[in-house]
Amino acid sequence: MVDLVAHTDGACSGNPGPGGWGVLLEAKDGNRVLKERTLSGGEAETTNNRMELMAAIMALEVLERPSAITVVTDSAYVKNGVTGWIHGWKRNGWKTSNKKPVKNADLWQRLDEAQARHEVHWKWIKGHAGHDGNERADELAREGMAPFKP
Repeated sequence: MVDLVAHTDGACSGNPGPGGWGVLLEAKDGNRVLKERTLSGGEAETTNNRMELMAAIMALEVLERPSAITVVTDSAYVKNGVTGWIHGWKRNGWKTSNKKPVKNADLWQRLDEAQARHEVHWKWIKGHAGHDGNERADELAREGMAPFKP
C-alpha cells in the first residue's frame, strides 16, 4: 500500500520579517520512497506561524484529488490548532474563548477548507532533531525565504 506523507516547515528571519515555507511530499511503500515532490515559497513581511500554516495549506492544496495523507509538522501551533482549537473558533465565529479575533484566521480558514477534501492525519515531531523529512522541509522553507532577505 502506498502512503502519502507531507513534511512541512516554515521559517522567518525576524518575527515579523522575511519568511518562507517548504513542503516535501513523498509517496512511500513502507520505508521506500516511490516518488518525491518539493514545494517552497515565501513572503517579504510575515511571521513564523503564518509560514508554518502556509506550508500545511500548500501540502494539501497541491493534491489534485481527495487523498489520505499524513502531514508531519514541527509546529505545535499548527498541530494543536487544526486538531483542537479550530473547532471552538468555528463555533465562536472565529473568535477565541476570550472573544478576541483569532490570529491568522484567513489562513486557518484556508487550511480548514483544504483539509476538508482529504483524510488527513496530523503528526507533530520535534524540530531540528535529525528527522530527515523535517530537515529537508526546513531547507525548502529557507530557500523560499531567500529571495526576500535583504
